This record gives sequence, C-alpha cells and structure tokens, in this order.
Amino acid sequence: MEESPLKLFILENNYDKEKLFQQLKNLLTEQRNPDSMEIDLAESEEIVKLINKQDLTVAESVSKKLTRIAEAVELVKNSIERGGRLLYFGAGTSGRLGVLDAAECPPTFGVDPETVRGFIAGGKEAMFTAQEDAEDYESNGVKDIIKAGVTNKDIVCGLAASGRTPYVHGAIKEAIKRGCKTIFVTTVPADSVNIDVDIMIDVAVGPEIIMGSTRMKSATAQKMVLNMITTGAMIRLGKVYENVMVDLMLTNNKLKERAKRIIMFLADKDYQEAERLLNLADGHVKTALLMALTGYDRNKCAQLLEKNDGFIRKALSNRS
Repeated sequence: MEESPLKLFILENNYDKEKLFQQLKNLLTEQRNPDSMEIDLAESEEIVKLINKQDLTVAESVSKKLTRIAEAVELVKNSIERGGRLLYFGAGTSGRLGVLDAAECPPTFGVDPETVRGFIAGGKEAMFTAQEDAEDYESNGVKDIIKAGVTNKDIVCGLAASGRTPYVHGAIKEAIKRGCKTIFVTTVPADSVNIDVDIMIDVAVGPEIIMGSTRMKSATAQKMVLNMITTGAMIRLGKVYENVMVDLMLTNNKLKERAKRIIMFLADKDYQEAERLLNLADGHVKTALLMALTGYDRNKCAQLLEKNDGFIRKALSNRS
C-alpha cells in the first residue's frame, strides 16, 4: 500500500542522524586534503596554484572510467533512437550540471528540448538559489519522475557527488520500477554507494581543496562525464560530420553565421552561396551542406538523409 504524504514526511524527517553523520565522515569528498591545510594563509597566486594542481588530477580520474562512460553513450544513443529520452536527476551543483548539459543539447545538436532534460531538487528556483533541504527526501525524486511521465524507453541518470543524495536515490528507484535503464554518476568509489544501477560511473576524485566543497573537483569531473555522454551519443546519432556539429539550430545570429561558415569550409563555397543554400533548406544545416557537396536539390538531399539515418558520410557514400 502506498504511504500517505503525511507518513512519508514523518518517516523522512526522522532520519538516523548518527548513521548520516558516519556516512559523511567516511566519504572521500568529506575528508581534509593534506595539500591545502594552510591555504587560509596563502596569497592569491598560491591559492590558484593549489587549486589548479588539484584540478589537473581530475582528467586522470575520469580516464579510469572510459569503458563505463562509453557503455553509457551507447545506452543513451539506443534509447534516443527508439524515441526515448535522457533524463538527469541531481541536487545542488550536480543538479545544475545536469540542467546545463540538457539545455545545451538543442542548439548544439538540433534535438528536441524534451530529448535531454535536467531535473534538480527544488525545481527551477534551485538553479539560482540553493534549496538545500529539497534534496533530503526520496519522495521528491519520485514525484519528479512521475511528473516527467518517465517510461521504460527513457534513460534516467542520477548525479550525486556523495553518492547518497536521497532525492537522486528516490528518482532512480522509481525509474527502476518503471523498467528504465539507469546510470549513476558519482565522485566517490562505487562501494560507497548503496544503490543498484545498470551503469555506475564512479570517478573518485579524492578530497576537495576545501573540505566538502563538491562544486570544485567533483563538479569538474561530472561535467566532463556528461560532456562525453551527450556528445558521444549525438555523434553516434549522426549529429556530427567529420568533427563539425552540422545539426545545430539557428536560434541566434551567431549560430546563423556559424552555419554559413560550416558550409563554406566543408563544401568550399563562398558566403553568398552558403547563405543561399541555407535559405533553400529552410535553415536545416545538414540538408544545405549535402546540397553544397552533391549539387542535388533540397528534396533529394532530404530523402538521402532520411534513408541514411541523418549521417552525412553515409548519404554521400550511398547517393548513387
């Protein structure tokens, strides 16, 4: 039987304080960093050198998890191909990183805003002003999963530097009930995380330069991982030709000019011709580029792209 809202409130507010204290005490991200014990005495240049030295270790930590990140890329790509979505759930800095990554996918890769979405404990207000207690309840994560209409086509990715955020655990548990594939990105070792997911990406960055400040190395590591997941999936979905993003949305003047430049250097066209082709293609960059590369009209290029799953290279190879 489903618990009443009042009973859930009582259960979740009567948390085991001693248990939580011990969990935090043992987390790597909550340890003191021996390299920064006297940072409070340092001058500005020494402070930034200490921070930079720690930041240099993040990429190495991420590199140890590339196999799992690649598995996540493939999982997301397969989900989007069958009409599913990538949904991030996080709190605080982790949640903001998920929202940021999701927000950048439509202009960069031309996907629908619903394809990649970010959810943060506390809702939109939490993006700009910390809503610290919103993360303390698993029920909040469950509610956001329900509001999002999550189905078994979707991928739910939990983001929690500490690995223990109740909001994120609630979202993951509800996603599993709905038959979703799940990913978890954390910056503590997997054995510190008490949840089962399909892909665990545990990038153990070690103690922060300022104890417990996971907006630093932990956030940098998570940003790197999310960049890889969405960029990798979009490449696998044909959103990139060579190393150029050719499915961008022309939502502002900068992107309109970038699109013209892309056609100019990839197809060796002048500015006026690139602009003409973009206009003929109604601003669809891949269609305009294929027109420039083949000399075919808009309709034929659109058909070629459709037959070849949106991949420019495949369309060029199969145009005969």
